[in-house]
Amino acid sequence: MNFLAHAYLSFDHPKVLLGNFIGDFVRGNLEEQFEPGIVIGIKLHRAIDDFTDSHPMVKEAQELLKPHYKRYSLVITDVYFDYFLSKYWKDYDDRSIEKFADEVYSTIEKNDHLLPQNFMYLFHYMKKDNWLVAYGTIEGMKASLTGISKHTKFDSKMETAHLFLKENEAKLKTYFDAFFPDLVKFAKGKLDELLKDYDSV
Repeated sequence: MNFLAHAYLSFDHPKVLLGNFIGDFVRGNLEEQFEPGIVIGIKLHRAIDDFTDSHPMVKEAQELLKPHYKRYSLVITDVYFDYFLSKYWKDYDDRSIEKFADEVYSTIEKNDHLLPQNFMYLFHYMKKDNWLVAYGTIEGMKASLTGISKHTKFDSKMETAHLFLKENEAKLKTYFDAFFPDLVKFAKGKLDELLKDYDSV
């Protein structure tokens, strides 16, 4: 659900960006379905998710949420991290968040024929409501978390999670600040490794 982080951690490789965005939308033999650059992006996406789920700072943040949101704490934490990345974007990139978002949307639209329809359906709303920029606001968090809550099997209470973020923002930001540099370093190394494996992109 943290699309902004996956976009940023594609490090301006267009095909890697495509794969990084669809990592949760594809199954089966990747090499039979996609060209190497996209396969690298999918594998990078999944490595990023595994690294994130096992990071001690992420686990601490989830413990803060668990009394309120139980099993959904992991998903909510991912969304919160996009909030901090979007809100404090200038700390990470020389481009404005608006320019970066436009570049991402343009890359996806130029390559829509390569991407699965279930993702493109979601992308329509992502661009329409400018999720990547909206993530950096409490209202954007409310919309995102409420949208996700409509698809959960159990009562997730995620529609209230923007209020928890507002009340605990300073504490949650300390977790993000401790975690995100580690993730950037990991993702850069993993991407270099994958690029060497495929000798591509």
